Amino acid sequence: MASFSAAVAHFSRVSPTHTSLHSHHKLFQSQCRPLFLSRHSHSLRKGLTLPQGREAPSTTIRASFTADVSPNLSLEEKQLPKGETWSVHKFGGTCVGTSQRIKNVVDIILKDDSERKLVVVSAMSKVTDMMYDLIHKAQSRDEAYISSLDAVLEKHSATAHDILDGDNLASFLSKLHHDISNLKAMLRAIYIAGHATESFTDFVVGHGELWSAQMLSLVIRKNGTDCKWMDTRDVLIVNPTSSNQVDPDYLESERRLEKWYSLNPCKVIIATGFIASTPQNIPTTLKRDGSDFSAAIMGALFRARQVTIWTDVDGVYSADPRKVSEAVILKTLSYQEAWEMSYFGANVLHPRTIIPVMRYGIPIMIRNIFNLSAPGTKICHPSVNDHEDSQNLQNYVKGFATIDNLALVNVEGTGMAGVPGTASAIFGVVKDVGANVIMISQASSEHSVCFAVPEKEVKAVAEALQSRFRQALENGRLSQVAVIPNCSILAAVGQKMASTPGVSASLFNALAKANINVRAIAQGCSEYNITVVVKREDCIKALRAVHSRFYLSRTTIAMGIIGPGLIGSTLLDQLRDQASTLKEEFNIDLRVMGILGSKSMLLSDVGIDLARWRELREERGEAADLKKFVQHVHGNHFIPNTALVDCTADSVIAGYYYDWLRKGIHVVTPNKKANSGPLDQYLRLRALQRQSYTHYFYEATVGAGLPIVSTLRGLLETGDRILQIEGIFSGTLSYIFNNFKDGRAFSEVVSEAKEAGYTEPDPRDDLSGTDVARKVIILARESGLKLELSNIPVESLVPEPLRACASAQEFMQELPKFDQEFAKKQEDAENAGEVLRYVGVVDVTNKKGVVELRRYKKDHPFAQLSGSDNIIAFTTRRYKNQPLIVRGPGAGAQVTAGGIFSDILRLASYLGAPS
Repeated sequence: MASFSAAVAHFSRVSPTHTSLHSHHKLFQSQCRPLFLSRHSHSLRKGLTLPQGREAPSTTIRASFTADVSPNLSLEEKQLPKGETWSVHKFGGTCVGTSQRIKNVVDIILKDDSERKLVVVSAMSKVTDMMYDLIHKAQSRDEAYISSLDAVLEKHSATAHDILDGDNLASFLSKLHHDISNLKAMLRAIYIAGHATESFTDFVVGHGELWSAQMLSLVIRKNGTDCKWMDTRDVLIVNPTSSNQVDPDYLESERRLEKWYSLNPCKVIIATGFIASTPQNIPTTLKRDGSDFSAAIMGALFRARQVTIWTDVDGVYSADPRKVSEAVILKTLSYQEAWEMSYFGANVLHPRTIIPVMRYGIPIMIRNIFNLSAPGTKICHPSVNDHEDSQNLQNYVKGFATIDNLALVNVEGTGMAGVPGTASAIFGVVKDVGANVIMISQASSEHSVCFAVPEKEVKAVAEALQSRFRQALENGRLSQVAVIPNCSILAAVGQKMASTPGVSASLFNALAKANINVRAIAQGCSEYNITVVVKREDCIKALRAVHSRFYLSRTTIAMGIIGPGLIGSTLLDQLRDQASTLKEEFNIDLRVMGILGSKSMLLSDVGIDLARWRELREERGEAADLKKFVQHVHGNHFIPNTALVDCTADSVIAGYYYDWLRKGIHVVTPNKKANSGPLDQYLRLRALQRQSYTHYFYEATVGAGLPIVSTLRGLLETGDRILQIEGIFSGTLSYIFNNFKDGRAFSEVVSEAKEAGYTEPDPRDDLSGTDVARKVIILARESGLKLELSNIPVESLVPEPLRACASAQEFMQELPKFDQEFAKKQEDAENAGEVLRYVGVVDVTNKKGVVELRRYKKDHPFAQLSGSDNIIAFTTRRYKNQPLIVRGPGAGAQVTAGGIFSDILRLASYLGAPS
């Protein structure tokens, strides 16, 4: 292996004639900071660590940042003007990633009409990573660092050729090649040593900022603007801390800034981001997100009017748009709100970026350099935006953020209560392990302490606690140290929201309605956030649920439609026609994620295009699989609410309702089988509905689109007592008996109803009275009667001899033989001044029900019907002398689908949509 001493000796022989630029490159004489290698330096004395057994050479390495002041510069010092005349801009690596983007940055700077401007720039996109990679390869003794360094040179050289020319280009390239030569020697020394300390690493990676600042300043100067570039290592002084962070020394930095400006007075300063120096003049960095921090510190030092952070997003979102597609850009945030959202993982700013500007009340603007029309987000004192909007509940909550991959540690036991120092001992152990505590929650009983740590650290924390409290655990003073893995934190952030009545209730109500279990809660007295811990797999679903509840996104429901027959297809068409209106006017987003038929199904991850659902089902349909269908519709965690709409009359499908409701799936249906089936199953279903936040709506089971069930519930909930419910519940039989008059044959009217589509394919299904009996049993049970379907006497209108007919066609052919029998009943009624009506009756007083053909006087409301209308009369304690009557169309695909649609909207209202 080559001698380390020889490598350092080579490093120290860099020609002194290159430590400052040649006289014909005067452009950089007052600003360039060349690298000096001297035997008398102390700055980077500990920069290299030798392989074991090697002796340290007498040569030491130094980076000098002493200003090379031009002899032509006036010795008269210029005092630094501070205050509103300065505006600060920060451009990240993406903003200066290409030559064209650098030109765009120049346009923005020149169009800013501020009297004075300070611009903080990062290294070009990916360059910082490339520089870290150089260090990694060199200390790994991978000679590929040489070709990687050439790639860095080529990237900057090519950019310079695109944006510079003449002397400007020559000057920059000379400096660039000189820096690359020095870096190559330094990396060679690191290669030999096999290690680089933090100081050396910081010095190497900081070159990206130096080069981008120099190029940008030259382009601005070419436009005739008074501009200088600043190596912030000459100005910004920071003290490293034990937590891999740095604390700015504002007094020393301010003193150095005033000195720098006295020698370099100008209207525009292009300053390097990310890099700084220690009080000993050792180069360092502000760590990741350091350029934002640089801009904030500079804003504070200049007492600037505003700091604008240019990035590639339109501003601060109310939630992560990758998780909540409907997240919105926030117009304003307070410093504290931005701080809280940053802490909890929101892509805003690093919390420390806010500290310098908050002291002087300097606003921060977050703007998108790729979308200048977007106004961005303003971070400022809350007084600026206290009354921006009307004080609605949602305005107190600005946004939501999440942290994943956490675990909860729960230390509990009766021996903890009232014992001073227990919490101190617990967190002392956690500190010794070096784990980061994200959240703490403790009950006032002091029986337990619960806290969240990163999942990768929880094993060490748990083992340390078990060891520290082994005696307490053995003696029973502590009952357990439990670990709950796979957790996520959800934080709601907003100014004074904790002291606003209703905010916490709305948050937890939204989580409950989305069937999310909360494992731990923390809420500080600062009033800026409420934090909950949930299962990791529930995190996105919980985020969508609370975001939707506070109107920051539409109330979104993932729906699965089962049974795209006549009623189901009509519902889909109604959903299609109303979708845009619901979104725009009512903040409701109904997304059909699947359509299931008896043989095939259509699934979508984002929502089916309802304008083309029929052809899509033909093109992309797959074999029907109910289990897969339900898993698909419910498994989309990007949508907090799931509803299955059963448009069939299938008792097998109805048998799944209980399991679906238990899983948090809402059910909407016109299917009567569940509510009119076995009584024990019905009672079990209703008990589950009452105990959970999952909803089960079935208005269309009785009156299609008529509000029969809701009217009955309204009466009962307001304390009325039902005496009797009597009604014509079948639109088909209503049509038949409304038209069975004037000598017409019964079979003729039935045939006419069949041809008009009022009957089932087999009219016996209507004439048997079973469908009416199911509606009667549903209303009887809603009224509190515990009846089985078999308890309801039903008068069938199907003649006994025809009940065994093999087909509907045979039945229709044989029906005329019984016309005389029906004519006799009609004639007797007519002679008595009455009409025939097929009715269902719930006699609540006597706890029974019946379905039969009855006669009514011609002035009775039931005799006034026409067409296929239904009519239901509620006789109650309040409506005893004059029954409450509900009348209207009770059959047909349009009104039935409309009834289902109404239930879906009622569900959306329950889930948080505006009423």
